[in-house]
Amino acid sequence: MPTEKKSMPRISVIIPALNEGLVIGNVVKQIHAVVDKLDEHHEIIVVDDGSTDDTAQQAREAGAVVIQHPYNIGNGASVKSGIRRARGQILVTIDGDGQHDPNDIPRLVNRIGAYDMVVGSRNRESDTAAHRDVANMVFNSLASYVSERKIEDLTSGFRAVKAHIARQFVYLLPNKFSYPSTITLSVVRAGYSLGYESIKFAGRDKKTKSKIKPLQDGLRFLMIILKIAVFYAPLKIFVPLSLFIFLLGVSYGLMRIFVLNAPYGQTSALLITTAVLTFLVGLVSEQIAQLRFDRSESNQPIDDNE
Repeated sequence: MPTEKKSMPRISVIIPALNEGLVIGNVVKQIHAVVDKLDEHHEIIVVDDGSTDDTAQQAREAGAVVIQHPYNIGNGASVKSGIRRARGQILVTIDGDGQHDPNDIPRLVNRIGAYDMVVGSRNRESDTAAHRDVANMVFNSLASYVSERKIEDLTSGFRAVKAHIARQFVYLLPNKFSYPSTITLSVVRAGYSLGYESIKFAGRDKKTKSKIKPLQDGLRFLMIILKIAVFYAPLKIFVPLSLFIFLLGVSYGLMRIFVLNAPYGQTSALLITTAVLTFLVGLVSEQIAQLRFDRSESNQPIDDNE
């Protein structure tokens, strides 16, 4: 038994991949060389999300454990499959297209302990498109408002997290590219510690093609953040909305009285009533959100080794 426990990995690296056959083998080898210095019993899990090329074969030949989806489900679904399969105490998620430098993995892993999750935040030296930088700035600002904590990079898929925390929120993660947003706000909302490590993202390898559709996925990201805002911090949305409706109703009523010399009007009364109802819905939603997190917390066993 002692020997078996000793051979269990401390670090599990999860790599979602879709048609990355030209580069995945080299990515796996680089990660192995780096992580082997941190944990000789580590494991690298490549989740092939229905690739039509030899991604699975190349990853397996490079020494990775391969999970294959029978068809394309989504980047987030791949990460969830990896989380469920991983045996390590610390999980590292990293893209399989070569944009993340495996040499940065120790910088994230070494901060786990003081922090429950550490995210690789893209710095200004990163080779990223201008429209994505602007979109990320908007998303980060909205997420910072919702969470009441500065969110430096909401959409980065390069992160290290304690395994039991990742499993606590795995059922909440969407199947598409917005899973980093969900787990980030989940960790903050649940009171876990979140850290950031400034890293440089490389440009995409010319052999690979981006799987992200800017307009479609951008709108999906925005909807996900709004849903998460209502899901985790309802009052952050309902209070400003109810206040806006209330002021609109009062202003319209006063304008009718003092400017138009008309009665206060049913429209103003309706707006004020709607504002009160919106605020009450927010209060109820806040209580439901808190109960959800309390139940999730009570179902999670505490592992003193993590």
